Amino acid sequence: MKYWILFILILITMGFIYPGKRKVHLFLAGDSTMSIKEKKAYPETGWGMPFELFWDSSITVINKAKNGRSTKTFIQEGIWKNIVDSLQSGDYVFIQFGHNDESPEKVDRYTSPDSFRINLHFFIDQVTQKGGIPILLTPVSRRKFDKNGTALATHEKYSPLVLEVAQQMNIYCIDLDSASRNLFQRMGVDNSRLLFLQLQPGEHPNYPGGKEDNTHFNELGARLIAQIVLADIKKNIPALAQRIVSPIEKK
Repeated sequence: MKYWILFILILITMGFIYPGKRKVHLFLAGDSTMSIKEKKAYPETGWGMPFELFWDSSITVINKAKNGRSTKTFIQEGIWKNIVDSLQSGDYVFIQFGHNDESPEKVDRYTSPDSFRINLHFFIDQVTQKGGIPILLTPVSRRKFDKNGTALATHEKYSPLVLEVAQQMNIYCIDLDSASRNLFQRMGVDNSRLLFLQLQPGEHPNYPGGKEDNTHFNELGARLIAQIVLADIKKNIPALAQRIVSPIEKK
């Protein structure tokens, strides 16, 4: 009996010496390029969907990204408040906006550059006040090439603002705009179409008339964008890098 008691005590002691990883929430705040899609939208896929599959059991990904949202509407609709109210010390918030902020023709969501900068400051302040860790991301690039086959920048005003705020506030930023555009350039004009929601008429029941979309990803595109983000985390955010696993390892 004494041996069993000793064995139990050893196990308890080891639990204190080698504690398991602390449970961490990883919130995603952004727009349709990141969000979870309804079945009626498939094969459109936000990169946040495959992203959540690459973490060990210590990480819970909470994807709060919503279609069509800008920093302004994300705040106005209370989506941001929902994140902050749920946030605990040590949690991460990945913040990616710009696509809808930069659309002046859509008055409800348009955010001027000055207001965009202010909103990013607001996000960062609120996360850090609760002991969370904000991570900024420049908006993922749209697919656009010139006549020479060069992938063009599609967020010329708003991506630099994200980088500027990150530098000013000493916040880590993943330059997803540049990284995704480099991916499109490597794939080329034609092959890069394979990453986006581009369908011929009759090819998919959700889009009987076809679809020509250079902003939103299909499943392959979303996975490759997620892998860009994960690769950056592995290289630059050690506290999270150790929690990344492949989906095969989780089975």
